[in-house]
Amino acid sequence: MAERKERFTVSRRKKILEHIKETGEVMVTQLSREFNVSEVTIRNDLEHLERKNLLVRARGGAIHTENHVGIDQRITEKHKIHAAEKAAIGKLASSLINDGETIIIDSGTTTAEIVKHLDGIKHLNVVTNALNIANLLAAHPAVNVIIPGGYLRQNAMSLVGPLAEKNLRNFFVDKVFLSTDGFDTKQGIFTPNIDEAHLNGIMIEIAKEVILVTDSSKFKRKSLAFICGLDKIKKVVTDNGIASDDKKRLEEAGIEVLVAG
Repeated sequence: MAERKERFTVSRRKKILEHIKETGEVMVTQLSREFNVSEVTIRNDLEHLERKNLLVRARGGAIHTENHVGIDQRITEKHKIHAAEKAAIGKLASSLINDGETIIIDSGTTTAEIVKHLDGIKHLNVVTNALNIANLLAAHPAVNVIIPGGYLRQNAMSLVGPLAEKNLRNFFVDKVFLSTDGFDTKQGIFTPNIDEAHLNGIMIEIAKEVILVTDSSKFKRKSLAFICGLDKIKKVVTDNGIASDDKKRLEEAGIEVLVAG
């Protein structure tokens, strides 16, 4: 009986992959009806396939990994994906911030989780190009918020472009907290937006220390625009889904890997 159930599971997951390769995306509700199983079962299937980097879960379903390279998802969609992991990563990353520092917090849903755990901070200067993060920081009277300007990239609610780049070069900061859409531990970090990648490069230039915050689903994945190589990164804060080979490669490169439980 168990063997038969396992064969059916393998067959179903194989057909899900065939669907996603043909159409580019699949929906949980549709798959549930087609295979006559619960939505919980389908979500477990998608989670299993995502761990193998065969698809990316999003918007009540999943998309093909090859389609993910150039996709610039809206922040309202991204914050729903791996929410628990991002919250744990943000909490751990916030412990790396000291009173009196000047830091950059990059745009992103994982970096946004950092600012939710700054209650103990007595004085902090934060430079950010993200409107959602600036809005969250407005609730912290001990935090001075500096916004470099630029034009609005609506998908990410971030400010980019020549004005943002010019103004950022006037600063020097203790730490920059970066998020990413793709992290190849042999090459470096990636984002689907060219303007964002260029601005991130300047953030890296003006920071003493670069800290990458990313959930483990971003590993073994690339996107359109290259940001930087491993040599620029000091620490990586991620979750316990990180593969052992990626963790080993980062540590061998001299990068401290912090894993949120």
